[in-house]
Amino acid sequence: MDNRQPAKTVAWVMVLSFIPVVGIIIYFFFGQNFRKERIISQRSLDELTKRSMLEFAEQRNLHLPENSRPLLKLFANQSMSFPFKDNSVDIYTDGYNLFLALLRAIGRAQDHIHIDTYIIDDDPLGRLISDALIDKARQGIEVRLIYDDVGCWRVKDRFFDRMRKEGVKVQPFMPVRFPALTGKVNYRNHRKICIIDGKVGFIGGMNIAMRYIKGDGDRPWRDTHLRIVGGGVYALQRAFLIDWYFVDRTLITDHRYYPDNTHIDENNCLAQLVTSSPIQPWPDIMQGYVKILLEAKKYVYMETPYFLPTEPILFAMRTAALSGVDVRLMVPMHGDSKILEWACKSYLGEVVEAGVKVYLYKPGFNHSKIMVSDDYISTCGSTNIDFRSFENNFESNIFFYDTEMALRIKNIYLEDEEHCIDIEEVRDFTHRSFIQRLWESLVRLLSPLL
Repeated sequence: MDNRQPAKTVAWVMVLSFIPVVGIIIYFFFGQNFRKERIISQRSLDELTKRSMLEFAEQRNLHLPENSRPLLKLFANQSMSFPFKDNSVDIYTDGYNLFLALLRAIGRAQDHIHIDTYIIDDDPLGRLISDALIDKARQGIEVRLIYDDVGCWRVKDRFFDRMRKEGVKVQPFMPVRFPALTGKVNYRNHRKICIIDGKVGFIGGMNIAMRYIKGDGDRPWRDTHLRIVGGGVYALQRAFLIDWYFVDRTLITDHRYYPDNTHIDENNCLAQLVTSSPIQPWPDIMQGYVKILLEAKKYVYMETPYFLPTEPILFAMRTAALSGVDVRLMVPMHGDSKILEWACKSYLGEVVEAGVKVYLYKPGFNHSKIMVSDDYISTCGSTNIDFRSFENNFESNIFFYDTEMALRIKNIYLEDEEHCIDIEEVRDFTHRSFIQRLWESLVRLLSPLL
């Protein structure tokens, strides 16, 4: 009676039919529909949105580019995502430089620090960040940390208790404790955002863990994260405060969390933060990706660590490629999960047939999540091109409507492409046996659940 996509319904029917006892348990944990639940009142949401709406309305000389207005309106109408101007952006493509910048920003904090992350490991980096947060809390700075309970399942409670005892306000996102809330284990906060004093923001694909610096085993880690100064930080702050209300039931709307930024030099870098979640009526970020693909005139370049596309994304990619648009997709040559890698291959073959150019990143694991199109629109955030990110997770991506920013993201993509191999040159892909292809197709049937 949920009227889900037939593909997902059939996948669950298969699970329940072939492994009935275990299937029922799996369905209890991962199959219940969360989208129709309201976990935050409209009145509270309006209060949390009011301040960022006022900051949006007070922007001087705001110009919305004509070719971007439909996408801007789509995001604004669906989830009150407002575009903000005057943004200065630093791009980090490795964890070493990102976390140096993050620690520097934390050290300079004067009023508050807000961090929303999927993973913070109890490892040397996680302990370094936690020590920095404790130090600021001792100085009287407000420090709030949200971590995903499932993402941090391996982290002992004592790691977070230590921060709490020192004055850091720490909350897990949707804690899963058997048997309570077990049906919500499938819906996780995958966002990675940080706000310092309402003036500096961070967003991208990197969690707080040593592997984002040292790599995974013997494989280097490649990722993309942004540091933002300017109007876009207002949107990051709103997103965090909504999540904080969800986990703590504290309504924070004070003006000091949205400090004046009129001292910042005006520029044309327009940014719009878009969040998506299973409780929103529409999959905002997925719809944005589809619109960009279908409206592209020249090219669309994408990087994602996992490629298990929903049918709308698959349709849009095929349509764009068959229309003569230069559509390129970059994925890791070897993933971090065999079952995801098997399921991914059948989808890659399908888009290659339509003319999409697929490149396999060789030096290590590419966890980057970026898209750029036609030298005027680009995005970076936490969203993978897969069912989980588009339909089940709480995600955040920032979209830029600016030629200079688009060219910077484009250059990063092209630099990464130099370390790739065209998938059609890989014999293991082009000459797969019938048994291999059959197995990949069988695994693909379960891709809506992975």
